[in-house]
Amino acid sequence: MASQIQDRLTTDQDLLLMQEGMMMRKVRTRFWKKLRFFRLQNDGMTVWHARQANDIAKLTFSISDVETIRKGHDSELLRELMEEFPLEQGFTIVFHGRRPNLDLVASSVEEAQIWMRGLQLLVDLVASMDHQEQLDQWVSEWFQRGDRNQDGRMSFGEAQRLLLLMNVEMDQDYALRLFQTADVSQSDTLEGEEFVHFYKALTKRTEVEQLFEHFSSDGQKLTLLEFVDFLREDQKEKENARDLALELIDRYEPSENGRLLHVLSKDGFLRYLCSKDGNIFNPDCLPVYQDMTQPLNHYYINSSHNTYLLRDQLCGQSSVEGYIRALKRGCRCVEVDVWDGPGGEPIVYHGHTLTSRILFKDVVATLAQYAFQFSDYPLILSLENHCTWDQQHTLAQHLIEILGEQLLSTTIDGVLMDKLPSPEQLRGKVLLKGRKLSTIEADIEDIDEEEELEDDQESELDADPFPELDALLQPESQELTSGNKHIKKDSATILCPDLSALVVYLRTVPFCSFTHSKENYYICDISSFSESKARHLVKEAGNEFVQHNARQLCRVYPSALRTDSSNFHPQELWNAGCHMVAMNMQTPGSAMDICDGFFRQNGGSGYVLKPEFLCDIQSSFDPERPVSLYKAQLLLVQVISGQQLPKVDSTKEKSVVDPLVKVELFGVPEDNKQQETSYVENNGFNPYWGETFCFRVQVPELAILRFVVKDYSWTSRNKFIGQYTLPWTCMKQGMALASTQLPSLCISACGKTWRRMNPEKHEEGLQSRKIYRSIIPSNLQVSQNPEPTKGSIKDQGSQRLGKDA
Repeated sequence: MASQIQDRLTTDQDLLLMQEGMMMRKVRTRFWKKLRFFRLQNDGMTVWHARQANDIAKLTFSISDVETIRKGHDSELLRELMEEFPLEQGFTIVFHGRRPNLDLVASSVEEAQIWMRGLQLLVDLVASMDHQEQLDQWVSEWFQRGDRNQDGRMSFGEAQRLLLLMNVEMDQDYALRLFQTADVSQSDTLEGEEFVHFYKALTKRTEVEQLFEHFSSDGQKLTLLEFVDFLREDQKEKENARDLALELIDRYEPSENGRLLHVLSKDGFLRYLCSKDGNIFNPDCLPVYQDMTQPLNHYYINSSHNTYLLRDQLCGQSSVEGYIRALKRGCRCVEVDVWDGPGGEPIVYHGHTLTSRILFKDVVATLAQYAFQFSDYPLILSLENHCTWDQQHTLAQHLIEILGEQLLSTTIDGVLMDKLPSPEQLRGKVLLKGRKLSTIEADIEDIDEEEELEDDQESELDADPFPELDALLQPESQELTSGNKHIKKDSATILCPDLSALVVYLRTVPFCSFTHSKENYYICDISSFSESKARHLVKEAGNEFVQHNARQLCRVYPSALRTDSSNFHPQELWNAGCHMVAMNMQTPGSAMDICDGFFRQNGGSGYVLKPEFLCDIQSSFDPERPVSLYKAQLLLVQVISGQQLPKVDSTKEKSVVDPLVKVELFGVPEDNKQQETSYVENNGFNPYWGETFCFRVQVPELAILRFVVKDYSWTSRNKFIGQYTLPWTCMKQGMALASTQLPSLCISACGKTWRRMNPEKHEEGLQSRKIYRSIIPSNLQVSQNPEPTKGSIKDQGSQRLGKDA
């Protein structure tokens, strides 16, 4: 595939013109619009820009960073400038992860089309690369970076500099030996395949080879029977192991002759370990695998708080992009705060703050376009209504006219049911959550759910069970303004019947007590809780909260003090069966890592079926004092090695990382544990840890496992490098890959492979189930602007242990 890119660079007319470069206007805001010269580099993988064609250029982005290309009409920012620049001349580059979009305006429609077609072609080619093609491209990029004089050959001096860029601090004599071994032409330079051999020598995985040789009789290949033995013994593939072995050999063996003979080479074995079939995340849990025909209140629902905000809660930008990003993450409950706007058009913003305003109809149009692109299961629109009667009528009109058939406006089959409909019954539908005029009981108090105030005593009791993940939580007593619990009423708002009629199954009601809810509310009623209120209920009445959540839906939202859009840890609320734990999705961090890792399962549908004991209205489960329905289990994790970890400070060519791995377990309070390896000094290229940890898990159905790679520092806080999170129930048996997910500033990928065995019971009453041995394989996925970290290597044949390991 890398060769396909090179072929297209010389034949595709669009790519040829992009390599010549063009002046385009880079647009950041309505007021920042500057001309820049953009050019596709000869590698076909990077775009650089400069003020003028002959000025010093700098890297703008890598093609591997790009997710898609949007037309100018789809850019909120470019639409605001349509009177200044024709939308046909503009386009938007959307990046993976949290990197902001790049809006560009070309000099003509034709030039815009050239860049849109060319970039999308390159993005499609990169997306279709398999592991070997990614590796080939990776090696090619490193050669281009190391060849400073661009003569197509690499001297030993250039190779030494390249090692520093790759985060390798290698003994010079040892590096020279590797260089001379690869230099088969004895020209004192490396070319083509010689550099490939040099790179393979650097990335040799002694621990993987030892495993391979353990099952291989000749040390060169795995026969079909030997590979079957590996699958049965290490991967725990008891059934159909032979058929699976044939399938995997056909898929990952690079040699045609090997495929014909049904044997697997070392390269094929490594390709298998680095593939989706070797991932720690059980592939059976990646598609929709759960029963989606149960009532809505039997599911956790991926939820967002103040979805329209891109930054903080006081001065942040409001944008429809917030909804697009949340939906891409699998969010199925988005929030809209609507207020009266000028010209009779309702607006969306965080009321009584300096956040910017956007039109409600633009939000609804965005939801109509993106609601079911990433999941076709129901989308819940949580409406915080602050509008007067007339503009509420406008709200209803926009919802009906823009969403059309997507909007659920009547009950399923036109009749009320004694239970909520299922996600399957509601596929492709938008459900409005909000206040509703009642004919069953007296009018419900008109409240803004997120202005509920709590008493000081309640907040002071709300200790934080997750101090590390929730370090930003301020004392919640500050958000209290009254010693008496009460509800702030919006007396100016009278509910419009047209808007009320659109609320079918999700009527918001105030929470008074569990007894009151049980006696007065219905299956379609939903209450919202602040994080401190919900935590207090978990601690003081955990079992009642579980039963309440088994009976009807609930939503939990962040504290009003989180003006920086920080997040609380969702695990404690999931333990009590809370369905919609709303997150500030614009803010990265450990809390969002947990949320993203948990909702990755079940097809990323945004719906995860709760354990049975959280769906039973007679459940005796108390998350603070759990009694597991099954025997406790043991988790053994052996962290072995790593390779090509990213630099923490990529601006310093000689920077070094001292990596360590922290293994964190989350669940009920007594399952919250963490352990970490020793650090490996000066080696981010191929660190070796070889340490084993044991965790006792009381309620595995609620457990989540997180692996964090950090750079040790004795003078300051350890710096984050990457992480991987997944639910206990989705862990795969046997040796499996787990590519760490890195923050947007990190520019390389690191992978982990976890080998799971089934040892005998370690103590009476404990059922040993899941055990992993960790191997971090070579670079497994091409990430943004790859730049691995540097390490210290003296002899590839010796164990690479830090002095404290």
